[in-house]
Amino acid sequence: MCCAEEEKNPSFWNAWAQRTLKDALTLQVLNRNIAKNLILFLGDGMGVPTVTAARILKGQLNGCYGEEVQLEMDKFPYVALAKTYNTDAQVADSAGTATAYLCGVKANEGTVGVSAAAVRGQCNTTQGNEVTSILKWAKDAGKSVGIVTTTRVNHATPSAAYAHCVDRDWYSDGEMPPEAVQAGCKDIARQLMENIPNINVIMGGGRKYMLPENTSDVEYPSTRGTRKDGRNLIEEWVDRTKDKRGYYVWNKKDLLSINPSSVDYLMGLFEPGDLPYDLERNTSMDPSLTEMVEVAVKILKNNPEGFYLLVEGGRIDHGHHEGKAKQALHEAVEMDRAIGHAGLLTSPHDTLTVVTADHSHVFDFGGYTRRGNSIFGLAPMVSDVDQKPFTAILYGNGPGFKLVNGSRVNVSTVDYQQNNYQAQAAVPLRMETHGGEDVAVFSRGPMAHLLHGVQEQNYIPHVMAYAAYTHTHTYIYIYIYIYRHTHTHTHTHTHTPLTLLRPSLQTL
Repeated sequence: MCCAEEEKNPSFWNAWAQRTLKDALTLQVLNRNIAKNLILFLGDGMGVPTVTAARILKGQLNGCYGEEVQLEMDKFPYVALAKTYNTDAQVADSAGTATAYLCGVKANEGTVGVSAAAVRGQCNTTQGNEVTSILKWAKDAGKSVGIVTTTRVNHATPSAAYAHCVDRDWYSDGEMPPEAVQAGCKDIARQLMENIPNINVIMGGGRKYMLPENTSDVEYPSTRGTRKDGRNLIEEWVDRTKDKRGYYVWNKKDLLSINPSSVDYLMGLFEPGDLPYDLERNTSMDPSLTEMVEVAVKILKNNPEGFYLLVEGGRIDHGHHEGKAKQALHEAVEMDRAIGHAGLLTSPHDTLTVVTADHSHVFDFGGYTRRGNSIFGLAPMVSDVDQKPFTAILYGNGPGFKLVNGSRVNVSTVDYQQNNYQAQAAVPLRMETHGGEDVAVFSRGPMAHLLHGVQEQNYIPHVMAYAAYTHTHTYIYIYIYIYRHTHTHTHTHTHTPLTLLRPSLQTL
């Protein structure tokens, strides 16, 4: 919607508000259907300022001022706020938060799939402190499950769906301390193959963590594997699924050539590490997030029992850490495009879709910019302290802090519109940090109204599980679990109540 001239007429705003009110009144009839399908879109580092700036960028890419358009997530009828802190951190990291919104319990920073009783880096605190994820709950209930990410498939967000690890950086045994390996702890790539061996769809980057040290990458021969145990996890996966309609792909052409209706298992590893930023993507070799999501949904829909899909726009976070707002915001726009495409392939009648972030960043934009100002442009005035211009986008800290002759860089002397421009920051850091404010939770579909108000982040998977397995007895099972485990003096571990005590899909 680009309506510059119409906006001068009060009837424009009144009519728009009346249409919105009419739509809102339809929400009085709640969608209490059972969710056959569950989709979680996770924008890593996608705080509210990032959502707003991405909205403006989307509009400007389409020739509009930008502020007036809607993201796909904006169209969802329910919005909540999630509190992101970790059990040991006021400002969270992506591992502890992933454990919260996937496993239903808050955890320490740097750990995935383990409770707060586990200590980062201490292998001997793993056993007995494992917590399972909604991906596993869904798989155990007979649904197909998938993971799609623009990062490594064993990065913090996806790994909490299947791994139990006291250090998010243990991508392969090559990154683990020898004593942890000797003590029996498993690297995350190995856990991807072993913990839930029948994940239907796995797509992202991370080939090098699956390959032995002496094995060259298929696309970049000078890049070698990192595994010290000699295992080729890709070959193991291929051998295990070749008679089960399984396919392994490593490039866009092979991905788009498969027929999803004849595939039950797919592993797509498109880079040795993370996928490139969307602005830098080789469009002939690397699929977009939207393209990966389309294939994933079509494969998962083969199962009449439904599916659970985790989708991560993981490089929003990386762009912000590098102070590269343009990269981060284009990543967010691409994830929003994937959200819209998934909506075309599913129905809110039987699909609960949730869009949220794990945490925010110290990113913001301001400066009294005029309507339609390029989101990457300058504020309309100069500083009244140093008499220099400044961009609307700024960071609280990060690599964009630069001084020339003891004073702030004059941004008019550099190309602040380029893809990798590092926005100015108040405090010098090699890597910009996360922000600690609440993040938005957008939801649509069965039981989406339960995601409301200001909630703890670990509430999210409980709602999603309840939507898929909703039944009056569920409350009883949860109550029994909580009662048993809060009225005992013995140390019992925190498997989610929905894993052990919920009724099976067949008994609903």
